[in-house]
Amino acid sequence: MNHAQEIQIQTVIQRPVAEVWTYWTEPEHIKAWNAASDDWHTTEATNDVQAGGRFSSHMAAKDGSVGFDFSGVYLEVILYEKLAYTIDDGRHVTILFTANGDETEVVETFEAESTNPPEMQQAGWQAILDRFKAYAEQQ
Repeated sequence: MNHAQEIQIQTVIQRPVAEVWTYWTEPEHIKAWNAASDDWHTTEATNDVQAGGRFSSHMAAKDGSVGFDFSGVYLEVILYEKLAYTIDDGRHVTILFTANGDETEVVETFEAESTNPPEMQQAGWQAILDRFKAYAEQQ
């Protein structure tokens, strides 16, 4: 079996980890930040944050031209520390939250898909993470 390339992205958010976790996991917050650019949005989100729990976000272009579901199942959940899941296409994702006083480092590692160049995937995931940082720090 050929192992997918892993891509890592990260950011530091000027908020305590309990707040960061809430903004990352609660559907009403997910809908507010989960997009790679201003012409996209998440119209629906569900999130059952426990091992074996499913999550789904419907991401769509604001002009209605295209949309898709980003969904999967959690493998491991450690409150305020770690989320690990498998996307429905079989790829694995791990997100680590590291508390440092009033700031939180978020490191996300994901397996690349084979359709788009890894640099493009990294840029897209980083763009979403950057939007998350901006959103969390504005709360």
